[in-house]
Amino acid sequence: MDPYTPLNLPEPVLVSIGDIHCTRTEVITPVGTFPIAGSQWTVNDHTLTTRSTPTWATVLAIVGVFVVCIFSLFLLLVKEDQTQGFVQVTVIGLEGRSFTTSVPAYSLGTVQDTYNRVAYARNLAIGM
Repeated sequence: MDPYTPLNLPEPVLVSIGDIHCTRTEVITPVGTFPIAGSQWTVNDHTLTTRSTPTWATVLAIVGVFVVCIFSLFLLLVKEDQTQGFVQVTVIGLEGRSFTTSVPAYSLGTVQDTYNRVAYARNLAIGM
């Protein structure tokens, strides 16, 4: 054994999904730890995306009517996407223990990032 190699170092966390953290060999949750090998992952998207005219565009259109007339009404065509809700992620270990976490989503990018993290965790579960 190499005398320069420290013993009992914890494994680094490779991916975090809300309160769920994954290393190369295990899933770490607030209620306990279990092996990542063979774990099953479920993702449920509970987000709602709406498209509306932002307040600033409405105010500028009203004020601009007195200055530029018809051209200021084009500001009412400006649209903004607003995402709200959460993405629910559940992990179930081989021995039946499970944990569910909710990741708040403020944009479609957050939702896609959560799906990508779960895909990575699934690859870790298959690779072991």
